[in-house]
Amino acid sequence: MVSGTRNMRRVEYNAYGDSSVLRLQEVSVPSPGRGEILIRVHAAALNPKDVLVRLGKFSLLAGRRFPKRVGSDWAGVVAEVGAGVDGIRPGDALFGMIQSWGAAGTCAEYVTARAAECAPKPEGLSFEEAAAVPLAALTALQALRDVARVQAGSRVLLNGAAGGVGVFAIQLARALGGHVTTTSSAGNLALCRDLGAHVALDYAAQDVLARGEPYDVIFDIFGNRRFADARRALTLRGTFVATVPHRHVLLAVALTLLARQRARLVVVRSRAADLRVLGHHVAAGRLRPVIDRVYPLAEVAAAQDHLATRHARGKVVIQVV
Repeated sequence: MVSGTRNMRRVEYNAYGDSSVLRLQEVSVPSPGRGEILIRVHAAALNPKDVLVRLGKFSLLAGRRFPKRVGSDWAGVVAEVGAGVDGIRPGDALFGMIQSWGAAGTCAEYVTARAAECAPKPEGLSFEEAAAVPLAALTALQALRDVARVQAGSRVLLNGAAGGVGVFAIQLARALGGHVTTTSSAGNLALCRDLGAHVALDYAAQDVLARGEPYDVIFDIFGNRRFADARRALTLRGTFVATVPHRHVLLAVALTLLARQRARLVVVRSRAADLRVLGHHVAAGRLRPVIDRVYPLAEVAAAQDHLATRHARGKVVIQVV
């Protein structure tokens, strides 16, 4: 038994603020509850949500209880199995995400996770690569497949395609049969084409929404577009999908519930079945993670500062082991 017998390191913070609030603390190894497993974390990944929560942007959802923890994505090895868990054994290599607002804490040496919300680590991926997948790829999959219903022949515009979600969205839109147009900085055009974009555009060179090209789906990954502007580039039954719950997004969603042109917000869910789908895409060569930088656990503050620039190509990963 590991839990209850030793301490571990975990990144925490006791107040909202800049990255200087982050601390690497020594705490007790948690015990897995019923339906849970204890994971020896080998790698974790950061997401923009981690930075926004730390800054207090979502304090209504995250609350004022501290300490808060960092990280939702993880890849590691099962150290202990809780009661009621079948089909998982100590030593199994798994990956997944923990759904929470500042409470998950995968930037740690150990973390507990629900057994129903993880899947076998895809063969051929390192722990760092596997940790880069869950939240970002689940967001892309659920946005494109479930919310926008991309299918063969769908014309898809991905706004901000070189970041964590974007690199997966390009590949998954292609896997679903979509014709993919991306926007990114000029320096990332080659990356977008390499990942499968049919058309890669420099957002600084032109107004993409004014090109006259109609899209069935506009996926605003970067979070700087409004439905009111995007609808001119949508087909009559097109869908605008946002990842950030800005007020204007929530208003547009409410106003278009029964409209032909729709605004929708994707809210990612941690699902073992979808993680397995992603694993199948990896195995088939249709999906691969893109890692911008890897930082050690002690340098999470520097990693978050880099992520906050919004210029990371792909994912920022934390190496724990």
